[in-house]
Order: sequence, then C-alpha cells, then structure tokens
Amino acid sequence: MARKRANGEGSIRKRKDGRWEGRYTAGHDPNTGKPIYKNVLGKTQAEVKVKLKSAMEECEKVDIWKARQYTVGQWMEVWFTNYAAVKVRPSSHQTYRGYIDHHIKPYIGDIPLSKLTTLDLQKMYLSLLGNGRVERIESRKQPKGLSAKTVRNINQVISSAMTFAIQQRLLAADPTAGCALPKLEHKEMHTLTADQLAAFLREAKETGVYEMYYIELATGLRRGELLGLKWEDIDLGAGTIHVRRQVARIKGVIVEAPLKTKNSYRTVSVGADAVEILKRQKESSHDEYVFPSPAGGPISPDSVNNMLHRVLKRAGLPKLRFHDLRHTFATLALQNGVDVKTVSGMLGHYSAGFTLDTYAHVTTAAQKAAAETMSGVLSVTF
Repeated sequence: MARKRANGEGSIRKRKDGRWEGRYTAGHDPNTGKPIYKNVLGKTQAEVKVKLKSAMEECEKVDIWKARQYTVGQWMEVWFTNYAAVKVRPSSHQTYRGYIDHHIKPYIGDIPLSKLTTLDLQKMYLSLLGNGRVERIESRKQPKGLSAKTVRNINQVISSAMTFAIQQRLLAADPTAGCALPKLEHKEMHTLTADQLAAFLREAKETGVYEMYYIELATGLRRGELLGLKWEDIDLGAGTIHVRRQVARIKGVIVEAPLKTKNSYRTVSVGADAVEILKRQKESSHDEYVFPSPAGGPISPDSVNNMLHRVLKRAGLPKLRFHDLRHTFATLALQNGVDVKTVSGMLGHYSAGFTLDTYAHVTTAAQKAAAETMSGVLSVTF
C-alpha cells in the first residue's frame, strides 16, 4: 500500500520542456481525503530546490484547504463581522463598510484570498486615485478620484484583514506590505486673523450662536467633542471642561460615541470670560447638553457646519472648515506665548511632537522672533 505523503513533502523532476519542477503536498481535502498538490518551476534544479524549500516552509504556516474557501470579498466580510465590529470605534464602522462595499469588493472581491497579490492591490489603488469616487449628488463637483489619504486608509483596512487571515493560517504573508502608497497631500491650513476673528464673533452674536463659537475658539475642541459637552462636564467654579464623549452621525443617526483616542479624554481650563459665557448659557438652557439642538438633545454636526458657513458669509469672510477654528485656537495660543506641550494637551494630541509638526510655521516664526530678541540682548557685548 502506497504511503500517504505528509503535508509539505516534496519531490523534484525534470519536465519534457526542459524546466525543473518541484511538487509538494500542500494539504488534504477533508471531505475526500485526497491530497492537494502544488508546484514550483525553475530553469535549474538548484533554483527549484530553493523555491521548493521556501514553498514547503510557507505550507506549514497555511491551511490551504481553509484558505480555498474564501474570496477576498468573503474574507473582508468575515473580518468586518468578527474583528472590526469589535475592535474599531463605532463611529468608524460606516466608513469601513463603505470602503468594503464601494471599493474593495468591486475591484478585488472575486479574487481567491490565497491568490491576492501586491500587483492586484497596486492596480486597484491606481484606479481608485483616478476614478474611485462614488457618484453622489453632494459629490458631483468634486474630483472623480479618491484622495491619497482615503487610498491609504483603504490599504490599512485591507492590511488589518490580511493580518487577521495570517493569524487564522489562511495566508503566509500580507500582500499589502509591498505596496507603494500615494504621498499624503497636506491641506493648507486656514485660520482667522485678529481682525477677522472680531468680525466673525460680531456676526455670530447677531446670529445667536456666539456662545458656541466663542467656547470653540477658547478651547480648540474637535467639533464632535464640543457638541458632546454636557453640563455635568463643566466645573464653573474651577473654570474647567472635562472632555468625555463626542457626538457623531452614525448610519444617519446622531449619537454619542467614544472619543478618538485615549489622549482625547482630557480636562481643559478656560478663562474668566469663557466662564461667564457658560454661566449665561446655563441660565438660558433647559437641556443636559451645553449646546443642544432647537428640539433638545445633541445637535447635528452637519447643522453646525452649515451655520458656520452662513456666519462667515454674512461677515464677509472666506469659507473655512470647522476644523480651521481649532487651528485658529492653536495658532493664536502659540503666537501669544503658550508653550507647545500645553497646547498639545489642550488639543488632545498624542504627543507634543505631532503638535510641533502641525504648527511648524507658527513655531518657526516664534523661533525667529526669539533669535532677534537674543540678538538685541547680546549686541551690548560688541
């Protein structure tokens, strides 16, 4: 009776076409017991020996039969349901779902998981950069290609799913590891000058939204963090705000969600003027939220954006993102002598180094001013 060849066991022979072939058993069909054979080819016996050894070593890491059960699209669903849904923040679920449904599945979903290559991914990323945007009414005037940041995010999602596949012995290596990714395009930072700030706050007062935008400019909170503030988070006596949650739109519903990172959970101090504004806001409010919607409860992040654009337009100011108000806070704080570490902590950044990189233009100007000051001080020694 013939001996059953063990997984990974191989043999080498010379083919009729002159090439050398290494053949090995990669596994067995659990239903029939029949072996699953795979092979490697080369011009010389020595080349095939090296290839065969490498292939058999990989075979030990992978359950070929299990791997054959999945296409890339099917595995992305398994990963999303069993890993991402538990590991990833709820506010990111909809984004990941969109990546899988609109980009990953249409391009590479039908490829067998075990056959996905770096080249397949590279071709997909190139197509997404050129023509990957989903057709929606609100995106008609936008470029047809996805941004470099979105493509990099998609690669990160696929990489996480491939790492999970490796852990489950479905793959020997992550095909995203060798991808050449597009460089990030840093958006130009826009901030309000002192004169523009005065015009903006005057118009905000006329429009009836002064309190919310003043607190934003005094703290630099992220939009969701500002909208998630409740009166229980405010200590008027100590002049502090405890940032504990954010408000986000998830699957079309406005909900409370955890903060972005552990550094986002922080306590921010505010000045006497901000305390007085909060006191007035509390006297006129009957809601648990500091800045509620007209109907009560959390206000929509989109409404706040639209409100901002109306105020800017009426004040005769250029259009800004809400995030630019956060940049305005940080820029003014640094320009007026607040140290980088303090600003970093107030912004909820993961490190002062990140803050330095983000606001390098401000700190560079401050360093030049310091150099001029020192030059003046030291000139007396000449």
